[in-house]
Amino acid sequence: MGFIRHVVCAMSGGVDSSVAALLLKRRGYSVTGVFMKNWDSLDESGTCTSEKDCEDAYRVCQTLDIPFHQVSYVKEYWHEVFSNLLKEYEKGRTPNPDILCNKHIKFNYFHKYAVNTLGADAMATGHYARTSQEDDEVFQQTHMAPPTTLFRDRFEIRNPVRLCKAADHLKDQTFFLSQISQDALRQTIFPLAGLTKEFVKKIAAEAGFHHVLKRKESMGICFIGERNFENFILEYLEPKPGNFVSIEDGAVMGTHKGWFTLTLGQRARIGGQRNAWFVVDKDITTGDVFVAPTTNHPALFCDTIGTDRFHWVTVDPPPELARTQMMECHFRFMHQMPLVPCTVTLNMNGSVWISLSQPVRALTPGQFAVLYKGDECLGSGKIIRLGPSEYTLQQGRERLRAAAIHKESQNPEPAS
Repeated sequence: MGFIRHVVCAMSGGVDSSVAALLLKRRGYSVTGVFMKNWDSLDESGTCTSEKDCEDAYRVCQTLDIPFHQVSYVKEYWHEVFSNLLKEYEKGRTPNPDILCNKHIKFNYFHKYAVNTLGADAMATGHYARTSQEDDEVFQQTHMAPPTTLFRDRFEIRNPVRLCKAADHLKDQTFFLSQISQDALRQTIFPLAGLTKEFVKKIAAEAGFHHVLKRKESMGICFIGERNFENFILEYLEPKPGNFVSIEDGAVMGTHKGWFTLTLGQRARIGGQRNAWFVVDKDITTGDVFVAPTTNHPALFCDTIGTDRFHWVTVDPPPELARTQMMECHFRFMHQMPLVPCTVTLNMNGSVWISLSQPVRALTPGQFAVLYKGDECLGSGKIIRLGPSEYTLQQGRERLRAAAIHKESQNPEPAS
């Protein structure tokens, strides 16, 4: 290598990004650490730890003797992630801000800042993920302008970079990266690709990063912190009281403060009810939230979903799907849920229908359907519609049976 490559590493103040920066430095790169501020804690009464996180990231950069920058994407986060999140809740959906943050902020604004402002040859993050290229190939990538026409020139040379699962399958974070652009992925290094979480902690301890090892693993939505979700969302959306209605007999079981405070599959807190009830559906025109009396009620299970326009990490759908409009692969809509075999059908408008090999509990509009083929994460699409639930199908079968019996009784067989 004739000259030292410059890599800009996103630093969160946590153990993963700290070790990512350390490994990059050990590989001989010129490393710059950058802390991103995405949420303005000054406006909140909650426990946002952004200042402490920034301080922890700065201390790691000092230890590594690398430059440190802080950049604010508070305005961009508000407009492109949080406003979208509120709109989705109002539509009765349950969005995933982590996937949207990676798509719009880290692998868009931050990527451009790293390459265009700081002059980086590549960017890096502490995600547990892998790509199909080696570091040297990353440095050979140049910015590719998106096609100006609907279809690219078919003779344009293409060798898309693939997004693959990390060695630590338990910590693998490709689910959260399933909406990122090919352009950003081509210029990204994931230093933790081949490591387990335990080994990363060991490296951090040996490097003296004790202050980051003491931190609790960040879980849940970053801007809510320790607060109750219902209280948080009602700070931004007007309460829209409605009824909890039994899916089985239509009886009103109680009242709620707004359908957007509830998501499918969760336990509904209904005053005066001794037994547990679970959210199975929402009607945003009436404000009714339908509930069922058991956690595994058939109204919660469904085996077909439809998405909006699907985002393929490699830009184009897999050749097999493009050729036949159908493909076998695997599906998940939550980070660590077991992968479910499925059949994907590609629609003319770029959306997909996904038929699952078995009914899955609490499939939720607004969440992302993420597809895998072997170790490769193919991409994702937002779930916007569900097929009929097992309960609806049962009811249909029972009505058909009843109709058949009624017809038989009206037209008895003539006696011989």
